[in-house]
Amino acid sequence: MLNLERLRTLDALARHGSVSGAAEGLHVTTSAVSQQMAKLEREIGQPLLAKNGRGVRLTDAGRLLADHAARIISQVELAQADVEAQRGCAVGELRIGAFPTAMRGLLPKALTALRAGHPELRALVREMEPEESMAAVVRGDLDLALAIDWHNKRMPVPAELTRAHLLDDSVDIAVPNGHRLADRAEISLAEFADDDWVSWNEGQFCHEWLVSTLRGMGIEPRIAHIAEEHHTQLAFVEAGLGVSVAPRLGRGPVPDGVRLLSVSDAVRRHVYVVWRADADRRPSIRAAVEALQVAALNVQTGS
Repeated sequence: MLNLERLRTLDALARHGSVSGAAEGLHVTTSAVSQQMAKLEREIGQPLLAKNGRGVRLTDAGRLLADHAARIISQVELAQADVEAQRGCAVGELRIGAFPTAMRGLLPKALTALRAGHPELRALVREMEPEESMAAVVRGDLDLALAIDWHNKRMPVPAELTRAHLLDDSVDIAVPNGHRLADRAEISLAEFADDDWVSWNEGQFCHEWLVSTLRGMGIEPRIAHIAEEHHTQLAFVEAGLGVSVAPRLGRGPVPDGVRLLSVSDAVRRHVYVVWRADADRRPSIRAAVEALQVAALNVQTGS
């Protein structure tokens, strides 16, 4: 009898393409992955992995079994959804990935309500960028992901996922108090053609949005500083080192030396939640989506 956890390990190896990637996706050590694969090879009676330079690759037998493993795991998940749906209540674990401002601005209230209404459901949250978290939902490493796109730059959602809109998040531009535009009530992004920007990491969706939006206005953006954390960006702005985009969701207190300017271009982010389409029947998914929608409504109404 094949062991399900070892099949999960093989499936993770096939999806991630490396022992280290599989270990990260399964939240175990690389040694644990290697041990599980060694046991699975003994069960099968033939090698499933072969050396490939410094890494490994699946043998023909490994790829064949990995295909079966993916189908078996999918059927197990469907069985879990059916059993949970028959019971009619949200139970077990729910794994959620969320980008930083949603972690601060939405999840605390949503998870508090979820815990109060569904005490047998245990939510586990990881801070992740939207592209990463959506891929994790597709792989089955997460159950839900909070993601964003922009009014003028959409993020593709894999066909396997269902999405539900939560809110539209307006953004401001953060400038130092002494900035030439600091006394304005409203500005346009085009007015910052000669400013240095404090932005997110290159390759992140929000960074790519900022660059492509400014270039669409005929402006070559001057990205002077890169900072992952929003409060670090504001500290640089306060020091007079540049300007930054300041989303309102989860923003929190702003340093005294920073002014927030409304954008006349109606710049906004669309915040939504995604989950696997085959998990629609799970009461835990429905309960979490409802809690997130209520939390988003409270954010919009200020309640």
